[in-house]
Amino acid sequence: MAKVKKAFFCRSCGFEAPKWLGKCPSCGEWNSFTEEVIARESATPSLAAAASLQRGSRPQPIREIRESDHRRIDTGNAEVNRVLGGGVVPGSLVLLGGEPGIGKSTLSLQLALAHNGLKTLYVSGEESAEQIRMRADRIGICNEQCLIYPETLLENITAQIVEEQPHVVIIDSIQTIYSESIESSAGSVSQIRECAATLLKYAKTTGTAIFIIGHITKDGTIAGPKILEHIVDVVLQFEGDANNCYRILRGIKNRFGATFEIGVFEMLDHGLRSVDNPSEILLSHYEEALSGIAVGATVDGLRPYLIEVQALVCNAAYGTPQRSTTGFDSRRMSMLLAVLEKRVGMKMFQKDVFLNFAGGFKVADTGLDLAVVAAVISSYFDRPVAEGVCCAGEIGLSGEVRPAPRTEQRISEAARLGFRRIIVSGYLAKQLKHPKSIEVVTINNIAELPKALFME
Repeated sequence: MAKVKKAFFCRSCGFEAPKWLGKCPSCGEWNSFTEEVIARESATPSLAAAASLQRGSRPQPIREIRESDHRRIDTGNAEVNRVLGGGVVPGSLVLLGGEPGIGKSTLSLQLALAHNGLKTLYVSGEESAEQIRMRADRIGICNEQCLIYPETLLENITAQIVEEQPHVVIIDSIQTIYSESIESSAGSVSQIRECAATLLKYAKTTGTAIFIIGHITKDGTIAGPKILEHIVDVVLQFEGDANNCYRILRGIKNRFGATFEIGVFEMLDHGLRSVDNPSEILLSHYEEALSGIAVGATVDGLRPYLIEVQALVCNAAYGTPQRSTTGFDSRRMSMLLAVLEKRVGMKMFQKDVFLNFAGGFKVADTGLDLAVVAAVISSYFDRPVAEGVCCAGEIGLSGEVRPAPRTEQRISEAARLGFRRIIVSGYLAKQLKHPKSIEVVTINNIAELPKALFME
């Protein structure tokens, strides 16, 4: 008989305690402990360990271990392949998280329906088979090798995986799956940990690639214990504004590659469309020149693109000026405004400043400081920036313009899109390589920026 036991688990890190604690001694979170009922058998662990030792592998020197050639599996989506490092590795466990309604299930179903010659099992614990069929009809893709299985019991899911032997398994979502061996409800810390560990063991022993979808909390972190992100091989974060049509797939953890690539998607009526050139959707074309608009060259990972920065500077209607930003760190903008006031002499303490990035993108690249300041200067003097000019540089507290990372890639992207001039830091090496079609203007101090912006 299994011995029923109650324990308290931390929702953030999964730390187990025999009684309720106000503060988790492991991660330091307050009021994160919840009570769960668990079942453990006293004799089973030792028997399982003995059986595993008999049939398992023995320790061996590292030089005797043969390196297997992992052929990556094409997911059928170029942007997902880019983030994964060229495709998904057989036997890997991939966790996909994101806000509600951001498109996690839509992206997963498109991967399952992709015509890449792979047999896929789509396990849904949240929707019925009829609902999934309706979404597949909306997407407009039909694949006979995609199997739909609405189920939440882990034992039934593993039995179907063993019977069907698919190449790829998609679990939507891990918070709805539960195991009969644990008496707590689905979505609890112990259930998520047990289900994820079971799926990981099956993936490693059979070479099946498994995608699991995870919910996130109100703080933006993936729900469940932190150990879930440690168990899986790859963690992907699906970002974007639900009110906007653009989405970013970002790699947070990847045991088989780097995490500096991003995938850009556009949400349409028929599903998610891969965006090969993000610069085209982040730049607007106006019939006449407008003030308060500047273009910045940014790099996210290894992917360069141009983004439009919009600023509005007006007289403060009340005593305290307003500072409002969309897609940019408000504290960073306050610092840049203080530098403008101190080093250029612009009276920003009397002005309301509103900042916006095109497309609803959230950008944390310090190389866009120059573009942000350029948009503010343009709106302050109500003069449009010269046509065909973009910026790339970081601004320091003393007003110096510092080089932005990967400046050469930013210059090449600006030249490819037809920009005639780019303003960068003068502290760059003189051997800076750039296409002949674009003029590189170097400045060392922010006081030199207005002349470079309005020069025809």
